[in-house]
Amino acid sequence: MSGQTTVADRVLQFNEQLAETALELPPGFTVLNPFSGPQKEHVREVTTAFYQRFYDDNEPRRLVLGSSPARRGTAVTGVPFADAELLASEAGADIDGYAISRNSSGFIDDVIGRYGGRDRFYGDIVMSFVCPLGLVRTNAKGSEVNANYYENKMLLESLSSFIVDTIRRQLEFGTDTSVCYCIGSGENFRFLSKVNKTEQFFEKIVPLEHPRFITQYNPERREEFVEKYVRVLNGRSD
Repeated sequence: MSGQTTVADRVLQFNEQLAETALELPPGFTVLNPFSGPQKEHVREVTTAFYQRFYDDNEPRRLVLGSSPARRGTAVTGVPFADAELLASEAGADIDGYAISRNSSGFIDDVIGRYGGRDRFYGDIVMSFVCPLGLVRTNAKGSEVNANYYENKMLLESLSSFIVDTIRRQLEFGTDTSVCYCIGSGENFRFLSKVNKTEQFFEKIVPLEHPRFITQYNPERREEFVEKYVRVLNGRSD
């Protein structure tokens, strides 16, 4: 593929652009940017290993968009919805201190396995976020907790242009825009649908329940939702 950029090249370049991003947020909110943080060199090694392993081609892929990276998940690893332990086993990428199973990444891993394995899944799909940088807020006890871009009106207003711009840039991966899958069937889906109505990024957006909603509140239905994810991602309606 000499002289031609790959999907991996374009995703990694997108991450480098995120490393240079400066956002002004309302008081009490902070950005977590793994691409410019203290572990940025390690994150660069991890993301390079992952994307060159699974995206070293120019095949079109569909986007699956969550809301934003979790502070002890993607906001650390730089790879959306992939647990550090899985990164170590699948891409030879080790992130010390975070090799523990997470509910969301564990659920997605079940979906990947049922879909046909990592090579098939990542050959069809790029996982990412509506807001591709992590967000935290300080709670009443003074602790940092995950924040969603849509949970505060001022926060959303400060992030809106960044979100629209980064979705547009993610289409440059070589994205199949016939459909986008939205993880989070509530506020994330409503906001993404509103943006898409104006920008017309995708022909349609299909909502999927968030893994946390499934694993925390509906664990007895986990198998049902795994099957739903696989069915939807294979292009079959309910």
